[in-house]
Amino acid sequence: TAALRKYMDEIFANRSFDARFLPAEAGGVKAEWVLSPGADPARRTLYIHGGAFMMGSPRSHRTLTTRFSAMTGGAVLAIDYRLMPEHSRRAGIEDCRSAYRWLLANGPDGAAPAQAMFVAGDSAGGNLTLSLIAWARDSGLRAPDAAVALSPLTDATLASPSVRANMHSDAMLGPLFGRLARVPRWMMLWVGWLQTRINPSDPVVSPVRGNLSRLPPVLVQASEVEMLHDDARRYVNKARAAGSPVRLQTWNHMVHVWQIFNPELTEARDALAEIGRFLAEAAPPPAPSLLSVRS
Repeated sequence: TAALRKYMDEIFANRSFDARFLPAEAGGVKAEWVLSPGADPARRTLYIHGGAFMMGSPRSHRTLTTRFSAMTGGAVLAIDYRLMPEHSRRAGIEDCRSAYRWLLANGPDGAAPAQAMFVAGDSAGGNLTLSLIAWARDSGLRAPDAAVALSPLTDATLASPSVRANMHSDAMLGPLFGRLARVPRWMMLWVGWLQTRINPSDPVVSPVRGNLSRLPPVLVQASEVEMLHDDARRYVNKARAAGSPVRLQTWNHMVHVWQIFNPELTEARDALAEIGRFLAEAAPPPAPSLLSVRS
């Protein structure tokens, strides 16, 4: 695990970014502010990184967090939530909730209410994103203006057909988890429960199995050849049937979370442009004031 974490953190280590990175503590959760030039501190995005709940950090996902700051014209809080196996699965969930509560009332310049709020995450972070927005609704908290989930895991019971059907076409997850797909499902569920002490059917870890009504606008992006394609498709179909404004965009022949390989990958740039349009539609940036126009 340590070697994988180091590798993941160093993939983009030599990249230079047009943004400032500031250490933060969000309600007791370690985090990093990502601020593109001119970022509005009242426009905030909570970014939850992927990495199979066992790896990843704010540093490993800066190609995405810097783009979200630039796209929204606001501040991004990338959280360094507690990872397995040192910590329980529930610890990571609690960190997301604590950070969301904190972000509603705090920006990079101190305590101040958010004017626009977004939540986004990829893979495991997409799972945590979708779990979080249902929790915010049920807790009576202010809902985010929109949420984005990139190639999310939505069913911890691994019931989606593409988990096995796309094992050989998924260039990233296939080699990592292909062997696990051959293990009988009942055994996987048992091992999953032993690891997390949470029933894999519980909506807190399987958002597709929960109440998907009254959700904020959500954009889900996935590759048609990845193992989690049907996780995305099932979630969106169920949410739309429940009346929630959730939409799915898919690309063919893309690796899992291809958006992270921007700006080099054309399809990554295209996907992020779609996300930018979606977020601007959900919470348009304020019009320039007369003062700023004159100056």
